[in-house]
Amino acid sequence: SAGLSEEQKEFQKVALDFAAKEMAPHMAEWDDKEIFPVETMRKAAQLGFGGIYVKPDVGGSGLSRLDTSIIFEALSTGCTSTTAYMSIHNMCVWMVDTFGNEEQRRRFCPALCSMEKFASYCLTEPGSGSDAASLLTSAQRKGDTYVLNGSKAFISGGGDTDVYVVMCRTGGPGPKGISCLVVEKGTPGLSFGKKEKKVGWNSQPTRAVIFEDCIVPVGNRLGAEGQGFSIAMKGLNGGRINIASCSLGAAHASVLLAQEHLTVRKQFGEPLANNQYLQFRLAEMATRLVAARLMVRNAARALQEGREDAAALCSMAKLFATDECFAICNQALQMHGGYGYLKDYAVQQFVRDTRVHQILEGTNEVMRMIVARNLLHG
Repeated sequence: SAGLSEEQKEFQKVALDFAAKEMAPHMAEWDDKEIFPVETMRKAAQLGFGGIYVKPDVGGSGLSRLDTSIIFEALSTGCTSTTAYMSIHNMCVWMVDTFGNEEQRRRFCPALCSMEKFASYCLTEPGSGSDAASLLTSAQRKGDTYVLNGSKAFISGGGDTDVYVVMCRTGGPGPKGISCLVVEKGTPGLSFGKKEKKVGWNSQPTRAVIFEDCIVPVGNRLGAEGQGFSIAMKGLNGGRINIASCSLGAAHASVLLAQEHLTVRKQFGEPLANNQYLQFRLAEMATRLVAARLMVRNAARALQEGREDAAALCSMAKLFATDECFAICNQALQMHGGYGYLKDYAVQQFVRDTRVHQILEGTNEVMRMIVARNLLHG
């Protein structure tokens, strides 16, 4: 909490308490039984965590990107997978709040901020992951409706959520032909693939989202035609900070677990904590965690202030924090020895749940491309 205001320390304490009492005791069960903890998330929404950086007039908390990062880091100490879904939900609500008209904001945001309804972000397709601008899902306008056809892959919450923020092609090839539609569950022509079996992130379902002559009102389009790619990318800048913050929380929890294990476990007649090699590794883990946290918070401030370098800083923070925090969790598992590989020990779940953070919201290879482009072309 170094460098935080008194108000931010209070947000952090509320989120840490919620994580310790409402999430951590159930983390292993949610993972093992693949439970989407709807009621727990609704309790979190009562604390204002359903629309953290959404404007208050539609039920949001109106907090800054830095406040949001602090909250997601704290919540992730209790269950990284669940918090990561909540971060995606928050990104979707922000997109409706920011790019929707007044009618759309008032229609969608209050139920999403209270988590009475849940949202999913639909950009990735089976054939377009990193190359998002080549997406093929099409929306043909017919009068005051769009006819939507195509499919989206790896959609967090897919099938269990109520609102789908969908990027689709309404014009020619490339990013300028993409628009953003909000599709509600129950719309004829909307269906879902099988629930995917995943290494981690098991407390949130992942499915393909399929559109077959799905009729969506023009009144559900966010922004103008052709603005969809810009909306998607602006959402992802915040999403990258959010997911990096989730990695910070997992790494923080893993450092504490390693610290406790080194103190309790004895080898060769003395605690592991007396081994200088392990002391040095623990010191490196803590140092890398603090460095990653500073990068993420710096990027969050840049995004909040609308600085020109915000997109590059968000990419740097996502790249650095997700790589470093996965390595910290993995090192914490190694320090546990064979126990770390047992599902009775939480550290293995933090390893599994953070691995995907290096892939989603733009792979870390794409983060390197964005940073390099910024350096070379300004």
